[in-house]
Amino acid sequence: MANSLDVESVKVIVFQLGDKEYAIPVNQVQGIEKTMHITRVPKTPEYVKGVINLRGVVTPIIDLRDRFNVNSSVENENTRIIIISLDEMEVGFIVDAANDVLDIPKEAIEPQPEVVGNYEEEFISGVAKVDKRLLILLNLEKVLNTLK
Repeated sequence: MANSLDVESVKVIVFQLGDKEYAIPVNQVQGIEKTMHITRVPKTPEYVKGVINLRGVVTPIIDLRDRFNVNSSVENENTRIIIISLDEMEVGFIVDAANDVLDIPKEAIEPQPEVVGNYEEEFISGVAKVDKRLLILLNLEKVLNTLK
């Protein structure tokens, strides 16, 4: 009899951008914040909305809707800033909603499908089918590599 602890899984935060659900590993997430005042920074790419002062740390904010060329929905009470940490750098991602924390079994994760001409494909590390949901797993290094 298989022990459920033997199944390797990845714990992820699921968030919404437009009509798609994305996932990032929970171990890279520092927190989820409601939207707050963002100070613009001149001469930054369009998707860099500016910086916030979060508990004394100046944190750059990226609008993932702009980064992925997703039709922007207007900010509302569901809009969140997901604070992620990668290589000693903290960055906030503006997303339409933060939905769930899920455990995805490793065998449910597939390589990204070959989709020609999809702008966001370079940022995807894989896809996972969980129940009836299709989750797009992000490669945070690639999403952030233009900031370094």
